[in-house]
Amino acid sequence: MNDHEQRPARFPWPPVIYLSAIVIAAVLGIFYPLPWIGPPLSDLLFAIGWLLIAGFVFIDLQAMRTLHRAGTTILPTRGADTLVTSGPFSFSRNPIYLGNSMLTAGIGLVAGNAWFFASLIVACFLTQKLAIEPEEKHLGLRFGKKYRDYQKRVRRWF
Repeated sequence: MNDHEQRPARFPWPPVIYLSAIVIAAVLGIFYPLPWIGPPLSDLLFAIGWLLIAGFVFIDLQAMRTLHRAGTTILPTRGADTLVTSGPFSFSRNPIYLGNSMLTAGIGLVAGNAWFFASLIVACFLTQKLAIEPEEKHLGLRFGKKYRDYQKRVRRWF
């Protein structure tokens, strides 16, 4: 069994990437604030931000519950025991990363900080390269045709 077949990654990139993106955007917003949209549109964006944060909570909790019920790990450094295709995994192959992206965008809208959107683009790119692509390789090696069929049916992000 090769390393990718045993586990997708050696380091838990996704939580580190998104937490870093949030901290960097917040710090940049304090020291180098960018212009933001004024009322009444800012009020609407504030409300949308809270909806995105609520969506993050819902999607992440459902994804974690689905993984737990399937008896497989949520940790990005451990190998999958089961291919999970139900719950949030029926509309996104990466619902937790989608939720983390929603959280980052939601905080940016609530805070009125445009830096969150620049950091979100970087976080999504890094998550794609450092987490998703290795995870897909791992799942392909582990589950073969079953995973490839799943890839054809369900989009990566949403």
